[in-house]
Amino acid sequence: MRVTDDPAQLLREHGVQITAQRLAVLRAVSGRPHCTADDVAAHVRADIGTISRQAVYDALAILAEKGLIRRIQPSGSPALYEDRVGDNHHHAICRTCGKTVDVNCAVGHTPCLTAADDFGYQIDEAEVIYWGKCPECLAANQDSSLPT
Repeated sequence: MRVTDDPAQLLREHGVQITAQRLAVLRAVSGRPHCTADDVAAHVRADIGTISRQAVYDALAILAEKGLIRRIQPSGSPALYEDRVGDNHHHAICRTCGKTVDVNCAVGHTPCLTAADDFGYQIDEAEVIYWGKCPECLAANQDSSLPT
């Protein structure tokens, strides 16, 4: 079920108490993949009015804990939230502007889940972040280096 279909039913199915704040947070993350908690708070305030920063963090935590959203923590960056869950996708992040996009994992055999040494762990997920420059930043950089 997609969040936009019936967020209240999605919360019910995962045993999460339905509140206006949780519904608004879920809608905010669904509509803006790879957003920060501050982004979520701003969108929720625009949607339902007043909400404390702590209420946003609490809602994000419970939704991530229940598997309704995913929290990713790029090194040196604030946590990002998305509603694409249940697959082993990765991310590419622009070093210049911070734009983040989903990168699908290998189809079929998933080499990203095969560690050289698993130290006895049963590995079920791998988190890979590709860093570089997005096409827009590359183009802007090339344009700025052209003679005028």
